[in-house]
This record gives sequence, C-alpha cells and structure tokens, in this order.
Amino acid sequence: QVQLVESGGGLVQAGGSLRLSCAASGRSFRSYVMGWFRQAPGKEREFVAVIDWVGSSTSYTDSVKGRFTISRDNAKNTVYLHMNSLKPEDTAIYYCAAAVIWGTRESQRYDYWGQGTQVTVSS
Repeated sequence: QVQLVESGGGLVQAGGSLRLSCAASGRSFRSYVMGWFRQAPGKEREFVAVIDWVGSSTSYTDSVKGRFTISRDNAKNTVYLHMNSLKPEDTAIYYCAAAVIWGTRESQRYDYWGQGTQVTVSS
C-alpha cells in the first residue's frame, strides 16, 4: 500500500507559477513510477506528466510541454510538479498517482491515487 497526499494548489493569475507536491508513505517510494493527472469540471481525468523510478526519464502531455516540469526526491518520498506560465485552461483538480510500470498514460494502470489539490488560474 502507498498513501499519497498532494499539496500546493491554490489560486493564481494567468502567467503565474505554482509548485505541487505529493508526499508518499507506505511501501518503497522508489518502486513506483509517479504521474500527475488533472480533471477539470465536466471533463474526464487526463494525463499531465510522468517520471520514472529514479527521475531519469519524464514524459508530458503536449499542452504542458515547456511549461510544466515533473521531478522527484526519493530521499523525501516526494514528487513535484512545477507549473509555470499558467493558463486558465490549466484550472483543474490535480492528482498524483503511482504505478509499477513505465510508459503508460492510462489512469487505469495506476495503482494508487491521492485525494487531489485544486489549481485555479484566473484570467
């Protein structure tokens, strides 16, 4: 079992920045690929970014490339999502998730989920 707790969401103006954190507890954090997903009102949950077990490989959805950066600190059992140049369309609840396999953007392949943190970007 892995417990995930997100933090760092909030209200920010367009063009601003936020850093989301996801703290993990339970089984070895290093055993998991970590992803960020988001869900806007009335929309399906969508993949945002993923990082491999040691932080050497990352992947992003096209709409956030060049603006968002995913990173992890295995010593702190924490994964981060650094978000720059935020846009109103980035408004959503952001979730972190853990998976044992690399290379998937499908939410159903992730085994553990946090409760989410709200990000609101005003225009």
